[in-house]
Amino acid sequence: MADQSRDVAAVTAANAAFYQAIEHADLDLMHALWLDVPGMVVHCVHPGTRAVRGRSEVMRSWAAVMAGVSYIQFFITDVEVQLSGDVALVTCQENVLTGVDSPSGDPTGFAGGLALATNVFHRGGGGWRLWLHHASPVLSVSTDAQEETG
Repeated sequence: MADQSRDVAAVTAANAAFYQAIEHADLDLMHALWLDVPGMVVHCVHPGTRAVRGRSEVMRSWAAVMAGVSYIQFFITDVEVQLSGDVALVTCQENVLTGVDSPSGDPTGFAGGLALATNVFHRGGGGWRLWLHHASPVLSVSTDAQEETG
C-alpha cells in the first residue's frame, strides 16, 4: 500500500509539473515530461483540435501553444489518479485563465475557460512520463449549475 501511495504522489507531481511547464512556457521541462520510448507513440489532443501523434509533432504543438499565448494560468481541480501496473490515468478539470491581447499585441484583459482532461502516464526508467494528454472544452453549463443560477 505504501508503494501505491508513493506512485500516486509521483504521478500527481508529474501531472502538476505538466501544467507548470505550460504556465512558464518551459519547453525543456515539457520535453522531459513526455515519454520517449521506441515503439510507444505519444498523443496529444488540445481543446477543439485534431489529435497530434508522435513525439516530434507533440513537442512542436506545445512550442506553438507556448509561443502563441502571452499569459496562461491553470487552476487544476477534481484530480483523480488510477494506477494499473506501469500505467497511470489522471482525470482533472482545467480551469484556465489566459491573457487577451489586442491585434497590435498589447494586453487588453483576461479570458477564462474550462476543459476536462485525461492524462495518461507510463512508468519507465526515468519515472512517470506522459503518454497521452487529451483536453476537451466544456461548452455548456450543467443542469445543476443552471438551476442554481436560474
